[in-house]
Amino acid sequence: MSEAAHGAIVLRPGAVTLKAWRAIRDGATAALADGWRAPVQAAAEAVAAAIARGEPAYGINTGFGKLASTRIPAEALARLQLNIVRSHAAGTGVALPDRVVRLVLALKAASLARGHSGVGPATVEALVALLAAGVLPLIPAQGSVGASGDLAPLAHLALVLIGEGEARLPDGRIVPGAGAMRAAGLAPLTLGPKEGLALLNGTQVSTALALEGLFAIEDAFAAALVTGALSVDGARGSDTPFDPRIQAVRGHAGQGEVAAALRALLAGSAIRESHRVGDPRVQDPYSLRCQPQVMGAALDLIRASAATLAVEANAVSDNPLVFADTGEILSGGNFHAEPVAFAADMLALAAAEAGNIAERRIALLTDPAMTGLPAFLAPDPGLHSGFMLAQVTAAALAAENKALAAPRSIDTVPTSANQEDHVSMATGAARRLLEMAVNLAAIVGIEALLAAQAVEFHRPLTSSAALERAIALLRDRVPRWREDRAMAPDIAAARALVEDGTLAALCPLALPSRHG
Repeated sequence: MSEAAHGAIVLRPGAVTLKAWRAIRDGATAALADGWRAPVQAAAEAVAAAIARGEPAYGINTGFGKLASTRIPAEALARLQLNIVRSHAAGTGVALPDRVVRLVLALKAASLARGHSGVGPATVEALVALLAAGVLPLIPAQGSVGASGDLAPLAHLALVLIGEGEARLPDGRIVPGAGAMRAAGLAPLTLGPKEGLALLNGTQVSTALALEGLFAIEDAFAAALVTGALSVDGARGSDTPFDPRIQAVRGHAGQGEVAAALRALLAGSAIRESHRVGDPRVQDPYSLRCQPQVMGAALDLIRASAATLAVEANAVSDNPLVFADTGEILSGGNFHAEPVAFAADMLALAAAEAGNIAERRIALLTDPAMTGLPAFLAPDPGLHSGFMLAQVTAAALAAENKALAAPRSIDTVPTSANQEDHVSMATGAARRLLEMAVNLAAIVGIEALLAAQAVEFHRPLTSSAALERAIALLRDRVPRWREDRAMAPDIAAARALVEDGTLAALCPLALPSRHG
């Protein structure tokens, strides 16, 4: 597990919670729990002993990939590790966001600290020191296929450790690697046997990207339950479909939990009570009525993905692995990020469907035939267009997310002269989640704008206490739509309420990284 000590997250290698990873991503300082140094030192000594015995060990005294059968003489072993870092720093594209790089540093440090990678303690300490100092290597976002580890992006991290490459300082300046190490109070490292390979091998970049996607999608998902409940009241819908007995006879956990959250959010609504008797409508459209079924299924995917990523974030995923108790160095395939790719694909499906059903509720609220409210929720339709184009924007974003949700895990392009003949594409699978999360947050923000406007048409009747709080938070940033104005600033402000967790905090549902 992990715990906070004096404001820092204490990382216990192999047992760090998603909540702790989220805190580090958000800027919390981190330190390794006592006891990590001895196993790390023992593994480094096991590597040294294997070299002394002259045993061939992949990447330690052999070449890499297709060159694994080439033996490297003892006098060239240090050069071997330096060469792999330089030659593999072949990334391209924009730099990863700072929040993702923070996670990469913490994930790599915690993985190496488990004592199966053969690095020295100083290498682990350097990663922690960079994180503590807020010195973040510039890591290009593209160049990993998610097998044999995230080689190219992690090589750019390792460049900074040897005083090369570039990093961003806390004040935003970008400096060469040597200056970055000085800013963290460090001298450039001289890599020992296995250290370059251990730094490059591993799934930490794909996992960090997937975690960032998970955290953002969780926030948008929870906010979507709030706005979905608000839309029910805005459309004068029924809460009968959320009855626990309906959910119980089907049996899916997520469905039951979503229904319970919606019931709690709507509890005490005077709008609902006003039409409980005498309303001629028998059933609401699916986008209102089937929220437990759709969002519940998405919740089950989010939970499954989170469970996979919780394991992967604590994993030792480089190669070969050192088992100091027997002195063995074993080659395997823990660097293959297929679990991360599957988790990312499931998160993409959940994000796309949450956006799809939210966009349908937005469309419903603009239609006077469905709600009895003014067209496009404009006080004077015709002269004013109201939220007409907000729905168009939501439709465009939902369409983008549908395209982005196409699975990546089923793709593979062989690399390294067919030595690495099946890869996961996990890094791209995870990276696209960041764009999807932004799109989803905007869709949910747009729904907040329309649902609040719709509820306000029912005044003096009020919604529930929780949903009135959501409206008040929105109105602190966005005034009610009384006449046409530029819509983009309103959408940006509402999206920020989703992205910063403000609306998510009103949702009673427990999500993996927010509650443990």
